[in-house]
Amino acid sequence: MKAVLLAVNAKYIHSCLAVWVIAAGTEKNARFSHDVSVIESTIQQRDEDIADLVAAQEADVVGISTYIWNAAKLPGLLKTLRKRLPRALFVLGGPEAEHNAEYWLKQGADYVLPGEGEITFPAFLDHNTPKIPHSAFPIPHSPIDPYSESYLETLKGRLAYLETSRGCPFKCEFCLSAGSGVSFFPLDTVKEQIAKLSKSGAKTIKLVDRTFNCNAERAFELFEHIIGLDTDCRFHFEIAADLLDDRTIALLSSAPPGRIQFEAGLQSFFTPALEAVARKTDTETAVRNIKALLKGNNIHVHVDLIAGLPYERLDEFKNSFDRAYAPGAHTLQLGFLKLLHGSVLRDRADDLGIKYSKEPPYTLQSSPWLNPEDISVLKQTENALRHTYNKRRFLTALEYVISVSGMRPFTLYHALGEAVPNHGTQLETYAGQVFDFFANLPGTDTDELRDRMVCDWLGMVKGKNMPAALKRAIRNPERAVLEAEKRLGRKPGRGEITTLHSGKTVFADSASRDPVTGLYRIIIA
Repeated sequence: MKAVLLAVNAKYIHSCLAVWVIAAGTEKNARFSHDVSVIESTIQQRDEDIADLVAAQEADVVGISTYIWNAAKLPGLLKTLRKRLPRALFVLGGPEAEHNAEYWLKQGADYVLPGEGEITFPAFLDHNTPKIPHSAFPIPHSPIDPYSESYLETLKGRLAYLETSRGCPFKCEFCLSAGSGVSFFPLDTVKEQIAKLSKSGAKTIKLVDRTFNCNAERAFELFEHIIGLDTDCRFHFEIAADLLDDRTIALLSSAPPGRIQFEAGLQSFFTPALEAVARKTDTETAVRNIKALLKGNNIHVHVDLIAGLPYERLDEFKNSFDRAYAPGAHTLQLGFLKLLHGSVLRDRADDLGIKYSKEPPYTLQSSPWLNPEDISVLKQTENALRHTYNKRRFLTALEYVISVSGMRPFTLYHALGEAVPNHGTQLETYAGQVFDFFANLPGTDTDELRDRMVCDWLGMVKGKNMPAALKRAIRNPERAVLEAEKRLGRKPGRGEITTLHSGKTVFADSASRDPVTGLYRIIIA
């Protein structure tokens, strides 16, 4: 049969591992020969344009990977595809379809396939039947290699994904992998794929393993391999920070700056909330290990919190936020509970009194512990956090105003988000608004604040004029430029140089960017 595997990604920079795994799996596992091609698109593209790409292949079968980020687009796209390819069979797989099959069959899908697509899809093409029992197709002992020449040709520097294991040993009730168990792929194969991707031109390789370091020895060996590569690629891992041991932390301290990025899910510090969703985390150990990772200044650390877990009220979440903020991770993501199809927590939501959107991404709307007003406070806080700290903006100014005002981090970010919401505001305008807000906080010295925001601005942007609120006339501009030339070995560019309150000159070296923080080097002379 002739088949098209269609990916609908959230952004162009993303790629879709699943369709390439299924394509390679079809070649390896199908009993008969099938003509399978891959098309990658994005949710930003018009349905008609995607349909044109698919229709040009004149396929008998169109397989579509479904996820939370494309679920809202697919019903309309299916209708458009059906008009263009009235004789084709439309087969859906992936988490959104597998756990909500009846809905997708009503939306125009002919079949919904469960389980591992590299097994079920070729079996479907061989037999053309939806009656394929999940248990009859276990994960193969050797993984599929999706990284064909065709894949590498289409990657073109986009984010690449790599799977070294499948499943998760933990039972967090908000997650679809809860209690699935883990299958580990052979280390030799994984290392070969890592080497191949490291030379592919991709800037970032994201490991999709649910808890990469659940097997400490295996994780150590792969970290060691990745640290030793001759590559400029970044490798992003989702880890449990409390499972890191001293030996692994010592190894990680030797990684080239920027080589490794960690996303560590803390979720909450409120024990009743963690217990309510069967989340097993030693939060004290996790924080200690996060501090140890940050100490080396060579690894980007991203920490996650989930607002809306059962039993955690706003005051308890404020405490979780402040404790997660304290170690100084490079990113603190304030996420909102999502009640995913197939998750244990979604099945319990009615009994718990949790209300959530019936449209993707199924976000919490209210619960016995958070009312809509509380959620509004959290959203304002998240808005400020996302547009400042998490984008590496105004970092020394934030540190300063928290210190002199005596405000808790959560209180500061909520007040900023309430007073200065950012919904697409130009950065120059937003910087001026942030300066005005900070200047009116108790204990703030405006000259000190301006100096800090000037340095922050030079370190976070390149080639942009400084906001009017931060500008100062450069004292002795000829001497300042000469000093900058001496230090930089070139003339300073537009917006790279200014004067502090003390009269000292400050300039940015926009040719020197920290591979971990993404900030430019600042020089004060």
